[in-house]
Amino acid sequence: MPTAILLFSEGLDSHLAGLILKEQGIKVIAVKFITPFFGWKYKENSELFLKKIEDLGFDKGVLIDITEEYIEILKKPQYGYGDYANPCVDCKIFILKKAKELMKEFKADFIATGEVLGQRPMSQNKNTLELIENKASVKGILLRPLSAKLLAETEVEKKGLIDREKLLDIRGRKRTVQLELAKKFKIKEIPTPGGGCLLADPQIGKRVLKVIKEKRTLNYDTAQLLILGRHFFEEGIWIILGRNKEENEKIKNIVKNKYKTYILNAPAPLGVVIEGNPPEEFIKKLLIKYSKKAKDKISKGEEVLILSS
Repeated sequence: MPTAILLFSEGLDSHLAGLILKEQGIKVIAVKFITPFFGWKYKENSELFLKKIEDLGFDKGVLIDITEEYIEILKKPQYGYGDYANPCVDCKIFILKKAKELMKEFKADFIATGEVLGQRPMSQNKNTLELIENKASVKGILLRPLSAKLLAETEVEKKGLIDREKLLDIRGRKRTVQLELAKKFKIKEIPTPGGGCLLADPQIGKRVLKVIKEKRTLNYDTAQLLILGRHFFEEGIWIILGRNKEENEKIKNIVKNKYKTYILNAPAPLGVVIEGNPPEEFIKKLLIKYSKKAKDKISKGEEVLILSS
């Protein structure tokens, strides 16, 4: 039985690509690469991912944390950024290279993605698709089932591992064909077209770009913190405040004893100093600003104290 490594973004297109392969009797190994910017919910709940893969009828699900390597690409992408801080082209090249490395382990014959020709102007036009597969050294072993008939025939098709006539010729941004296929395959909850990369989110993307541009601390921990809380930047200073109890706990678990943290003697955000040595009074004012309980305490003439750890 031919085997495919499916790059599973969780978008509708990658769902369909895998199901089209299954329909032709291909063994599907669904691989999801994760960083704090995409797929991170599975970091502590891999069972959720594996259940999704099982429900789709794929043969195996694999989760791989690529944060450390991805950060280096994020800092200086060769082909620049797409929306906000999303290094679209470099990201695809890197992930395809990683997928190619997995082929031997899983005895896979080829790699498949849910990419659609012309769906994204920067990373899915014909020239860029060719550039990506050449730079990743996957030409001939990379199949894009949804647009295969519009692209050059792969070695996979030439060898008869898959029937090209049963592949598709979808082009552009409309999702009409995909939605029809979703009905055919009885996909009850229609996922979004993409995988929900937070680097393309206006607020988080701008924040990440600021950190990169100003050469601030970007590592495994701060990458996770960048998607949480309120961030305050001044020259030489970077402070993060949790927005609610849940975020306070998440931030605390990431920070542990690596950075100095502050709380008030009233329900308030957790404050973390990532860079610099700001005066405690400055941090105290920030914490009070975002704590209704602390303000109430002050209005009653009670003292609000800042505590550090």
